[in-house]
Amino acid sequence: MVGTANGSRTPVTPRQAFSVVNGGQDPGTRSGPGSIAGSDCGGIEFTREEVEALLNMKIRTKDKFNLKEKCEIMMEYIKKLRMCVRWFQEFEGELSLEHEKLKKMFESAEKKSNDMETLMNAKEEELNSIIMELQTNYANLQDKFTKEETDKLAAIQTLMTEKDARLSAERSQASLTEDLEKALRESSSANQKIISLNDMYKRLQEYNTSLQQYNSKLQTELNQTSETLKNVEREKAALTENISNLRGYHDAQQDQLTNTKASLEETMKLKDGLVTEVGCLRGDLQQVRDDRDRQLALVQDLTAEVLQYKECTGKSAAELGTLTSRSVELEATCTLQSETIRRLQEELATAQKSLEISDLSSVETRIGYEEQKKVNSELQIRLVEAESKVIEGEALRKKMHNTILELKGNIRVFCRVRPFLSDDGLDSVTKTISFPTTTEALGRGIEVVQQGQTHPFMFDKVFTPQSSQEEVFVEISQLVQSALDGYKVCIFAYGQTGSGKTHTMMGTPGSYDDKGLIPRSLEQIFDAREKLKEQGWKYEMQVSMLEIYNETIRDLLSSNKSCSTDSGNKQQYAIKHDSNGNTNVADLTIVDVRSSKEVAFLLNRAAQSRSVGKTQMNEQSSRSHFVFTLRISGVNETMEQHVQGVLNLIDLAGSERLSKSGSTGDRLKETQAINKSLSSLTDVIFALAKKEEHIPYRNSKLTYLLQPCLGGDSKTLMVVNVSPAPSSVNESLCSLRFAARVNACEISIPRRQTSMRYLEPRLSYG
Repeated sequence: MVGTANGSRTPVTPRQAFSVVNGGQDPGTRSGPGSIAGSDCGGIEFTREEVEALLNMKIRTKDKFNLKEKCEIMMEYIKKLRMCVRWFQEFEGELSLEHEKLKKMFESAEKKSNDMETLMNAKEEELNSIIMELQTNYANLQDKFTKEETDKLAAIQTLMTEKDARLSAERSQASLTEDLEKALRESSSANQKIISLNDMYKRLQEYNTSLQQYNSKLQTELNQTSETLKNVEREKAALTENISNLRGYHDAQQDQLTNTKASLEETMKLKDGLVTEVGCLRGDLQQVRDDRDRQLALVQDLTAEVLQYKECTGKSAAELGTLTSRSVELEATCTLQSETIRRLQEELATAQKSLEISDLSSVETRIGYEEQKKVNSELQIRLVEAESKVIEGEALRKKMHNTILELKGNIRVFCRVRPFLSDDGLDSVTKTISFPTTTEALGRGIEVVQQGQTHPFMFDKVFTPQSSQEEVFVEISQLVQSALDGYKVCIFAYGQTGSGKTHTMMGTPGSYDDKGLIPRSLEQIFDAREKLKEQGWKYEMQVSMLEIYNETIRDLLSSNKSCSTDSGNKQQYAIKHDSNGNTNVADLTIVDVRSSKEVAFLLNRAAQSRSVGKTQMNEQSSRSHFVFTLRISGVNETMEQHVQGVLNLIDLAGSERLSKSGSTGDRLKETQAINKSLSSLTDVIFALAKKEEHIPYRNSKLTYLLQPCLGGDSKTLMVVNVSPAPSSVNESLCSLRFAARVNACEISIPRRQTSMRYLEPRLSYG
């Protein structure tokens, strides 16, 4: 439950100087690691061999007891590591920017391709509908042409019949000559018939006029059709222009390649069909022209013969009228055929233009496809290279990050001073806490004034009352990341009642900016888990929450409400440590979680079950030690790695003096139990600082539970919380002195949990 960590640590640690400044008993010198924020690598670049050599470098001195020389060598080594880390961070930032840029370019190209594909599909459907309409019109014209051909054959047959009649008329010419005299006598009656024929001719002329009007109507419809075709051509031209403008963004994916090939094949088939149709139409056109010429010649011959017979005889006037009407009909037929030929020519020109546009569009699409295919290949290669560099850089970052944390010391201490509250009764003249601004102590020093005497302290980081929750979390975020890397990590808050421990760990409910370390750590871990999926990592998370109340462990996630503080219903939760430094609490509820929202729900549930009470020092004081544990199991099948990390986040109950707390009855027993457990924690810290053989971990449930964090191989951080109120100056000094002792402790070297151990089946939430 309480986690482990791994890594390498040099036996010599720069903790003695803190002991001297903080009033400890260990003399010596200390040179803190400092921050890399002000360092500058100055354009220096590191190769892989240089980084490996730097990480594997062993510190050796001529005299192993010369601590000053060791410290100087250590400082030089840390300085090189900082320069290397700064260079690597800049390099990693550049890689991240390039990766994001390539990703955005790829997404933009993909979006443009999808839009282009949608537009092309819509235009293809529109063109297909136009082609179907043209094919329908062509079929109708073909039917009309077949009908006209039938009429033409009938007219030819009629002409042949009339030719036979002409031959018979020649044979009867002799008899007509004999009957000439008789015909002259009948001339008067014939003239009357001629008048009637003239009337009939006028009526035929009127009919011809109506045919011309009908022809004009057809011509108007033809013009409208031509205008529609021109509009379609303009739309095609606009579509071609849009395709030309968008082809630079066309992304050539494999599916688009298949569609494009199919479209090209259909276009070629359509082209071949149009070429065949053009040839047929040209042949038909020539044939119709020949037939028209023959019919015109035949009409002229017939007209000449009719005139000749009209002059020769009035008897054949009726036959002449018949031939004249036939001639008019043939002329009308020739006119219709000429109109049909003209329409076919226009359709042929339109089909040729469509074929040319289709060929041009196919060529442009193919060129754009080849260009986009080349660009896509280059982007894919650069993306693969960037991803490989990111994976390689992430592995190197983990190694350097853990090396730096080990050099800084396994138990680190942060100090946070909460803002003044209205209940503090602050005298504007009195100031009990100040923050030095010297170069060495800036951001790390704190001074407490008691009865005119100044007590200075130095820690790894000091947060002023103006520091936000985000600023505090930024400093511990790298430590939280170590849990995903397979280390045991423990972060616990210490301080007197009302100093802001619970606010630091949990934050203000319902406020995004005031979220505490626990919810922010969970968000970081789950976000990092999603990013690591791209590198092949799969993580499983398990959560447990407990509190130590009156030296009794209580399961805050248990659904069994009988687990109360009554002695008759207490459930025993035994603490067990295995040989690997792992801690387990028997019968404790462990829940599988998949998101930070599920954990937030469990935190709210645990907060409602936690023991709180009212004292004179705090309106709502935590009356128990709260322990939140997140177990992390990660597997990377590609890299054949399996890591197990543990993150422990602990909110200790507040220390307080009985005289100030005003506790009685149950509150008095609670306060005594809290002070006893914190006193046991102090004894353990003092024993570790003095490197005694026996460490009294078993004196309380709290110290026994925290044994791997305090004396094991865990990466541990204590956040000591201090109240700025003048009335709390004594408690603040006690807390800071205890934190200084913790800062001087040395524990075992953190190690990474990489053993193949499967998690037990647990309760799954959600």
